[in-house]
Amino acid sequence: MKTQLDYARAGMVTEEMQQAVRNEPIDAEQLRQLIAAGRAVLPKNHNHTFSRVLAIGAGLKTKVNANLGTSGECADIGLEQRKLAAARKAKADSIMDLSTGGELGRLRHFFLEHSTVMVGAVPIYQIATEMLANHQPLEKMTADQLLRSIEKQCAEGVDYITVHCGVTLSSMRQLEIHRRIMPCVSRGGSIHMDWMRKNQQENPLYEHYDDLLEIAHRFDVTLSLGDGFRPGTIMDANDGAQLEELLILGELTQRARNRGVQVMVEGPGHVPLQHIESHIHLQKQVCKGAPFYVLGPLPTDIAAGYDHITAAIGGALAGAAGADFLCYVTPAEHLGLPNPDDVYQGVMAARIAGHVADIAKGLPGAVESDREISSARQKLDWEAVINGSLDPELVRDRLQITEDREACSMCGKLCAVKISGRKTG
Repeated sequence: MKTQLDYARAGMVTEEMQQAVRNEPIDAEQLRQLIAAGRAVLPKNHNHTFSRVLAIGAGLKTKVNANLGTSGECADIGLEQRKLAAARKAKADSIMDLSTGGELGRLRHFFLEHSTVMVGAVPIYQIATEMLANHQPLEKMTADQLLRSIEKQCAEGVDYITVHCGVTLSSMRQLEIHRRIMPCVSRGGSIHMDWMRKNQQENPLYEHYDDLLEIAHRFDVTLSLGDGFRPGTIMDANDGAQLEELLILGELTQRARNRGVQVMVEGPGHVPLQHIESHIHLQKQVCKGAPFYVLGPLPTDIAAGYDHITAAIGGALAGAAGADFLCYVTPAEHLGLPNPDDVYQGVMAARIAGHVADIAKGLPGAVESDREISSARQKLDWEAVINGSLDPELVRDRLQITEDREACSMCGKLCAVKISGRKTG
C-alpha cells in the first residue's frame, strides 16, 4: 500500500489530507506539497481509525502530544483511562503510550481504541519489558526479535513510533570525549547503548534501517527519530554526542524519504534559553526541514514540581524558532508517574506555549482569538471572555464579578477598563 508521502509525491490529495486541514490556515493542496517536500507529516496508520486526523509541520498549527502509560511500579489501567480522559479534555493533539509495566498489548489496544487522535509508541519498551519479566538480560535481544516486535505493533495500528537509530557506535564514542554530568537520560537510548556495549556491535536499528523502513512503509507508520543522547541537564547541552546523533538523524531522514516513509525528528530535553533558537535552526538545516518534535526544551534544572511551566517557556521559544510538535511535560516530571491532573496541567501548559509560538510565527489567524478576547474584556462581556479562553471551565469557576457585573473583584469600583470607558459631556 502507498503512504501519504507516496500519494503526495504523485500529486494526489488524499481524504486524510482534506481532513487534516479543516482547522488549519492552509488548504489540502498546500499540505500535499509540504508532505511531498518532507516538511510536514500526516501520521495515520492504515490499520487505525480515529476522528481527529491532524498533520504536523511547517505552515501548520503547533501540535501538542501527551505521554501516557504505566510503569513497572504502577500498572493500573484504570488510572490510564482517567489520564486519557484528562488528555482528551485538555485537547491534546496526540497520545504516546510509554507503558513499561503490566499487559502492554492490552494497554496499547486500549489507547488505540479510545483515543480520538494519533497514537505513538516506543516499540523497544515492549520487548524490554517482556525480557525483564522473563528474567532475561536485555543484551540477549536479537535484531530479529526487535524488528518483529516493531512489525507487530505497527500492524496493531500505532501511527508513529520513536526509534533510537542515531545511538550508534560513533555517537557513543562522543560520550568518552565529552564528559557529561548525565550521560544518557533516554530510556530507549540507554537500552540500545547498554546492548551495544555488552555485545560490541552496532545498533540493530541503524544496521537494519532498511528493514525498519520496509515495515514503516507497509503500514504508513511515521518514524519519529528519537534523540537518545538528548541532554538531561542544561550543562550537557549542545555537546559532541548530541550533535553527532543529530548528523546521523539527518542521514536517516533522507533515507526514509527516499523510501516513501514519513519522518520527523525529535529534539533536545534540557537546553539553556539562549541556545534553543540556534539548535532549532541547526536541526532544520541538517534534516532538510523535517518536522521537529521537542520535549520542552527545559531551560533550567531547578524547577521540579513546576517543570510544566519550565517546558512551556522553552517550548514557546522553540516553537517560535520553528519547532512543530511539542511534547508536554507535567508537574510530575523528574518526580514520578503523572496523575490525571498532572496530565491536564501538562497539556494546557504546552497548548499555551504552542499558541504563543503560532503568533510569533505569524501563522494566519493565530492572533485573532487574542484580539476577540481583548475586545470582550474591554466591553466587560464576561460570557465572551469565558468562551474565548483556552480553558473556559476554569475561567468560569475562578471569575469573581461585582454585583453590578461591571468589574471583577480585583479592582471593583476602581476598574481601569470601566473608568477609562466612561463617556464625558
